[in-house]
Amino acid sequence: MAPVLAIRDLDIRFRTGAGELHAVKRVSFAIEKGETLAIVGESGSGKSQTMLAALGLLAANGGVTGSAKLNGIELVGASQSALDELRGRKVAMIFQEPMTSLDPLYTIGAQLVKVLRRHKPISRVAAREEAAALLDRVRIPDAAARLDSYPHEMSGGQRQRVMIAMALAHGPDLLVADEPTTALDVTIQAEILELLGALQRELGMAIAFITHDLGLVRRFAKRVIVMRGGEIVEHGAVADIFSMPKHDYTKALLDAEPAGRKAPVAADAPIVLTADDIRVEYEILRGMFGRRTLMVKAVDGVSIALRAGETLGLVGESGSGKSTLARSIVRLAPATGLVRFEDRALLPLSKSEIRPIRKTLQMVFQDPYGSLSPRMSVGEIVSEGLRVHEPGLTASQRDARAASALEEVRLDPEMRRRFPHEFSGGQRQRIAIARAIVLRPKLVILDEPTSALDRTIQKAIVELLRDLQARHGLAYLFVSHDLATVRAMADRIAVMKDGKIVEEGETESLLANPRADYTRRLLAAAFTGKVERVKGIEPSS
Repeated sequence: MAPVLAIRDLDIRFRTGAGELHAVKRVSFAIEKGETLAIVGESGSGKSQTMLAALGLLAANGGVTGSAKLNGIELVGASQSALDELRGRKVAMIFQEPMTSLDPLYTIGAQLVKVLRRHKPISRVAAREEAAALLDRVRIPDAAARLDSYPHEMSGGQRQRVMIAMALAHGPDLLVADEPTTALDVTIQAEILELLGALQRELGMAIAFITHDLGLVRRFAKRVIVMRGGEIVEHGAVADIFSMPKHDYTKALLDAEPAGRKAPVAADAPIVLTADDIRVEYEILRGMFGRRTLMVKAVDGVSIALRAGETLGLVGESGSGKSTLARSIVRLAPATGLVRFEDRALLPLSKSEIRPIRKTLQMVFQDPYGSLSPRMSVGEIVSEGLRVHEPGLTASQRDARAASALEEVRLDPEMRRRFPHEFSGGQRQRIAIARAIVLRPKLVILDEPTSALDRTIQKAIVELLRDLQARHGLAYLFVSHDLATVRAMADRIAVMKDGKIVEEGETESLLANPRADYTRRLLAAAFTGKVERVKGIEPSS
């Protein structure tokens, strides 16, 4: 039987201002009916571009040669009309961030109806009924009513289910899933993978599963391709590659889980932060005229304490309140209660009164590209806080401090003349950390600082943060939904759900003996899945 997709000698080049970029180099592989093939590699490895090229979705400055046949039909060089006829009907694709794939101006139902009517001669009424059935198939509760919801009214996991429903609307032979769970919490990840597995068995479709997370590959696929620098460096059965990897790069990916533990904090270390009975509430306005209908308790009576040199890991799913709590501590979200940093109560302070305190109380965010000004050089970004908090420094002194901070985060100080877009994601996060430590803070709040990064980069950032903490006695409030990273970083863990702390304790004790059902569910999704296959999925060889 011919494969669903056969790629041979696929070669991709992009025309750039700096010259030609050879992104993918004569890649060949095939995907069989009913099979899940994982395509693994870090950012820039060429894994996504390979599948985009096969589907005729390359950027305008890209060129492709070679062959990509879908059920024997050549895709490379095919006309736009021929590709439009195949895409959505015979092959479909879902992406990492559904919010950017869904139109915010149209309801979910309107978008599903449009997809259904693209390849089927059916009425709007029939298409709407089928759209509701699709939402029900991907396990969205109250499916018919949710047709009238807009994308922003759904959770991240629900939006991804909508994208899966759209992709499966015409029963494709091949589903390309490009990092479909990377932006999701671990429990939602597990649900989405289990859903894809069940739908694969039901429809008999093949899946090309693109990811940088080998932990997911172990759970979801039986065969894997490892890509680096636009080339396939290893290819084989998942069981073989996990037990006996041959290529050094594959070994590095397998070894990329954040490891080790931080040194314990001194028993007599002083308390630097106390937060007591913190509450953050928001009014949700609904209806055409903004009628007040709902008060949401984002943080509901939370209390924490943090010592010098200590890391408290704050974990929970999206919407649990963990990031809102972190932002309330640095006065980026309105809150009531008591926040005491060293000897000062922060919440009653005016903007001018709290400004001097921000020097020793810093925050690093999840998306370094969004938090770094594209119009400023790296040196200007890192030294910007010095202009405010140490105005007596000369320009050369500020520049020297910026260079020293970049050295501390293991970046070449000569890079400070460049701009953020010239750096990788991991390098940009190092720049964000340098901007925080240049002020010599006592407490740094880290809000998902590694979740957007490749696993090997995550490991390096964790090691860097531990090193800086040991060198400067920093206290960290480490916000994350990634329990493997929290285990490597934290002395203690506080688990949040629905705005409350449901469990708190020493890291190893809490992970070994969780008391709350919610904590057990988080641990099952984060760690059990590392060694068990996704329920119900067993693709053919």
